[in-house]
Amino acid sequence: MTIMNANTELADRWYQRAESKAAHYLAALQDQIRSKSYVSMLLDDLNWWKRKHLPHRTLLPLWRRGAKPPDSSEDSRYLAWLARTGKLDNYLDRSVSYMYLRDLGQNLSDPRTRTKIQRLVNEMKQHIVHLVEAPNAAPTADLLSPASVYRWAQREGVEEAAIWVLGRLKGIASHLPSEMNAEEAERKLIKIIFGVVMHVMDEMDGEAGSAERSRRLGEALKLGYYYGLTYPFIDDLLDSGALNAEEQAQYTRMIRMTIRTGIVPELGEWTGRHQELVRFIHAELREAYEFIRGYQNQDTQDVFFEQSYVFFESQDADRCKTLGHAHYSNEELYLPIILKSASSRLIVRSVISAPRDEGFDQSVFHYGLYNQLADDFADMADDREAGAVTPYTYYLTHRHERPDLINPFELYWAVISHLIHHVYRSEPLTREIILARAVNGLKRYRRRVGAERFDELMAMFSVGNPKLERLIQQLVRQAVDVDFYDKWLRDQLLATMRRNRQEKEEFVRLVKTARKHVNALLPISGEAKPSAAVDLLVDTANYSLEGSGKRLRPILAWVMGVQEYGLDPTALSPLFRALEYMHTASLIFDDLPSQDNSATRRGRPTLHEVHSSAIAELTGIFLIQKAVEEQASLKGFDSRSVLALLQYLSRKAGEICMGQAMDLNGKGKALTVEELDRVCFYKTGIAFEACLVAPAILARVPETEIEILKKIAYHTGIAFQIKDDLLDGEGESHLLGKPAGKDIENDSSTYVTVLGPVAASKAMWEHYCLAMETLNELPRIPVFLKHLLDYIINREN
Repeated sequence: MTIMNANTELADRWYQRAESKAAHYLAALQDQIRSKSYVSMLLDDLNWWKRKHLPHRTLLPLWRRGAKPPDSSEDSRYLAWLARTGKLDNYLDRSVSYMYLRDLGQNLSDPRTRTKIQRLVNEMKQHIVHLVEAPNAAPTADLLSPASVYRWAQREGVEEAAIWVLGRLKGIASHLPSEMNAEEAERKLIKIIFGVVMHVMDEMDGEAGSAERSRRLGEALKLGYYYGLTYPFIDDLLDSGALNAEEQAQYTRMIRMTIRTGIVPELGEWTGRHQELVRFIHAELREAYEFIRGYQNQDTQDVFFEQSYVFFESQDADRCKTLGHAHYSNEELYLPIILKSASSRLIVRSVISAPRDEGFDQSVFHYGLYNQLADDFADMADDREAGAVTPYTYYLTHRHERPDLINPFELYWAVISHLIHHVYRSEPLTREIILARAVNGLKRYRRRVGAERFDELMAMFSVGNPKLERLIQQLVRQAVDVDFYDKWLRDQLLATMRRNRQEKEEFVRLVKTARKHVNALLPISGEAKPSAAVDLLVDTANYSLEGSGKRLRPILAWVMGVQEYGLDPTALSPLFRALEYMHTASLIFDDLPSQDNSATRRGRPTLHEVHSSAIAELTGIFLIQKAVEEQASLKGFDSRSVLALLQYLSRKAGEICMGQAMDLNGKGKALTVEELDRVCFYKTGIAFEACLVAPAILARVPETEIEILKKIAYHTGIAFQIKDDLLDGEGESHLLGKPAGKDIENDSSTYVTVLGPVAASKAMWEHYCLAMETLNELPRIPVFLKHLLDYIINREN
């Protein structure tokens, strides 16, 4: 108890010291507002800035002035326009300079900082120009995709860490309660990861060798993920209302105790209704805490605990407020947001064990309030609807009866003036960047809410100086070249997440629709004049067709034929049956004692376990013949196309047999990766190819498109097989629907046995990326295929 009391006293001193510093800062700003001393300096700053950012009048006729630029929130077309008009360099320089100012606390006039900024600008420009000027320019979704992340990881030599983070992000998304905004939580987590990586890259400053750089960047990815977890799993969770009052109090006590003592307490009995969720979060945060703590030295560990406590307590102080309470003082409103906005950035440097930097600490402490006020202004409508207390929502609610309240919009401009003149000593580039960011934020908000509503708000938040107000309004309406890459990235990331969620829902719907359609087609009817032998083979064939089969192959053919090529699903029904009959026959043969000797398949005993190997073999032959019969039954298609399809599928069936023969011949032998690729393509890739190409043959698509489909199938098949090999070693039998560990038992060479699980994962991601990149070569990119590839590498069975 004595130790606990001592820790509590130390933590209280941390908070009191930080609060005192924040109070001095707020008092200085209030003095500037009362005296209006900031106004004349700000007018000079804005007029100086105005000369650079208001468009100049031109005498050129309209047809020579160029087309209207795309909206800055649009996809890669906006970046392409910037590159085409020669504006990309300034855009990137402004954006990167802002990141160095805000996130890294750098002095923009320092020649070393300018060199680092220019180096990063050149790298970004090269990457963007390559993407937007390519013959098949990648859409924004591809710029932000897992494949793009993995390609970056390859360049930096951090593939293993990237695979780990991408996998963990999937897990987080599946555990967020419905009351939380999953897309916003995931965006913040990604932003934190990026921020930590930026800090580490800046700390290295090109001085580390390639091996050391890769090691530190790999650690940065994990540190960013682990630190970023606190946003969805502490701040957002406590803000969301998902936990009831008792759960929230219990959870808050646990977090506070961890920060005060440095020890994560056991969860113990959880009395609320979210036991499973909280147990998952507790385990994740414990793992994160132990990783971060193990990375730090003693000095940075002390800073970490101090700033974490200040951040948590200031957030908690804000969280307890209600809009209906009419008597909060200015100090109660503003001190917590000064503290949380500063400490959130100070924590980052302690997380990566960076040495103390007094200049960074001071600039970040003063800058945080500007950033928080800008964010709160942008979120004002949503915050007010949710009943959240921010300086803006509280001022709008109580401004008439509380003339003592600070006008947060005026404070925002006073902070800007204070930063420019008292923190950054009127450094020109810093002044340029801060003012551009401020005007950009207001322009974005005006575009979102409309000019009329924006003008109403400006009247409510009047700063009492008409000259200044008119100038701000003019700049918001007319200023150009004030956009920032991180804002564009934020918009695209959220849009991509929303689009991916909608596409995934459509993917699931399509799979269900196609599976239902296919399942209804599959049962085989008995002969008109039945016999015991015929009945037996029909029964055994139907037994093998039943169960928990994924039906990936006929579903894929259904989507390509019906959705992509617009073919009649009824006319295609024989093709769907044929593909599943051929696939099921191959599984029957694979499972035999003479081959893989598997006891279960699709969650049930394999056919030879229920009957005998001989009956299983005959059933397989029976299904293959039924598949041929179905193909010959296709009606409503050009006869030459049907004949070409018969020839193609017969050839593919033979090649699949060759693949199984190669696999059997390889048992007990150490195969090379090249030999594995060949076996895998014949065993698995050809089946995917058949499902893509068969509908294309019937739709009579050009041969060039068929070749692209074959290439996609090749990489998809190998990625699928590698995932199967990984699951065989790590998966659970009840999820797989077949026994785990059969490859080791059968002494088979697999990607895992040849490469090891880490290198096998890298190989899977390489083929995933190649398949994704090949998708862009198609005249129309089937969204279904993109999500099928995501499913293949993320599945659990």
